[in-house]
Amino acid sequence: MKKLFIIGAGPGGISSALYAKRANIDVSVIYGDNSSLINAHQIDNYYGVPSISGKELYDIGIKQAKDLDIPMYKEEVLSIEYENSFNIITKDNTYQADAIILANGAYRNTPNIKRIKDFEGQGVSYCAMCDGFFYRKKKIAVIGNGSYAYHEASYLSNLTNDLTVLTGANPINDERLHEFNLIEDKIDTVLGEDRVSGIRFENGNELEFDGIFIALGVAGSVDLAKKMGILISGNKIETDENCMTNIEGIFAVGDATKGMAQIAKAVYDGAVAANAVLVLFNRK
Repeated sequence: MKKLFIIGAGPGGISSALYAKRANIDVSVIYGDNSSLINAHQIDNYYGVPSISGKELYDIGIKQAKDLDIPMYKEEVLSIEYENSFNIITKDNTYQADAIILANGAYRNTPNIKRIKDFEGQGVSYCAMCDGFFYRKKKIAVIGNGSYAYHEASYLSNLTNDLTVLTGANPINDERLHEFNLIEDKIDTVLGEDRVSGIRFENGNELEFDGIFIALGVAGSVDLAKKMGILISGNKIETDENCMTNIEGIFAVGDATKGMAQIAKAVYDGAVAANAVLVLFNRK
């Protein structure tokens, strides 16, 4: 039986899961606690619900999925690879899927560092797999403090012997980062003129770098999509009318796609994507 994995347990993800389960699709959900819905203090514009907090609505959705015996895995997704089927890579496990629905938002964790936005595309990157090739054998910095940073640094370490992980004085959330040259000082400014040339720390020290890769927090849908070569426009994933990306079997719903960043839209997307997966599976 073909397997669907949904990444994300917000409105789009749970909607997809509910529709898929009722269509007798073998579906599982993998998620973390990074849904933007959790931070919504009060929701007053959702049909049939007079007033509710985002956290309450989020928890209700997860309970709905669990009540239908949909497997729920609370893990951080680091990347998606393809080898006969899709492989979803987490810190501790690899899950195989015949189709994937990306429903874990469109995060872009830009650190509060002076001039960093000035150099986006000119030495500052948010995707090691996309841009790492351009920095082979050069001096590279990875900014981050968790499993996502470790994953990006591991990929880049195959391209250069001169790699440093900068935590920016944030606590280390993955001890494996100690495998790399590690600097825990607070970062002040990105240096350079037309392109990145280095970083200045708040203690006044400066280090030269040719490229800086941002890997803060967790990978959102757009981050995962970029690594697979999925079309992105304006930091949104391009999809067709069935919520499918340019890669057959990969769908995207909710805030990571174009349109209103609203719960109602995410729920609709989820229903559309689940139905499209059913059509795809029946065709194969």
